[in-house]
Amino acid sequence: MRPIPMLSAMLALVALAAPAQAEGEAADEYGTLNPDEMTWESMLDRAEKGETGMVLCSTGYMLTKSGKHGAARALFENCANAGYTGAMTWMGQLDNNGLGGAYDPDAAAEWDRRAADLGDPVGKFNYGLALIRGHGVAQDVDRGRALVDEAAAEGLKVAQRLQGADYDLDEVTPDADNWKYAPLF
Repeated sequence: MRPIPMLSAMLALVALAAPAQAEGEAADEYGTLNPDEMTWESMLDRAEKGETGMVLCSTGYMLTKSGKHGAARALFENCANAGYTGAMTWMGQLDNNGLGGAYDPDAAAEWDRRAADLGDPVGKFNYGLALIRGHGVAQDVDRGRALVDEAAAEGLKVAQRLQGADYDLDEVTPDADNWKYAPLF
């Protein structure tokens, strides 16, 4: 018994089949073999297909913190539209700072309102600030304070800090941002 010729014959068959796999015929039949699963590119590909999920949505945080705001925006928008309130507040942050898109305080306030309406304490706090300032939404100080109070009651530390400062917005917002929140009239 000579195993070497048998091994040579098997290798020859594999070599003949390789071009078909390289052209994608066998890969299509069995799906993608060893797909990228945890790369930013794979997450963005999944988001482009409309997929959402907790892990996928949380990837937007790393994208925006690395300066890839356009990619984060695409991912967060899908997740926000699927009901993830954390993605809604991130969309508000991106719109409020012109990251990955135009500066749009109206859109920022709307994202935060949506998150607040779904019970998110960060959404309540952010929308409360927008209402207190009249930034992106008609000013309503009383309603804004009530939302901050709700967020504080739910344990949001920054909301508790604002309450403790008698709603002095300089307590939670750097004075370098005062230009942004000044009345537009």
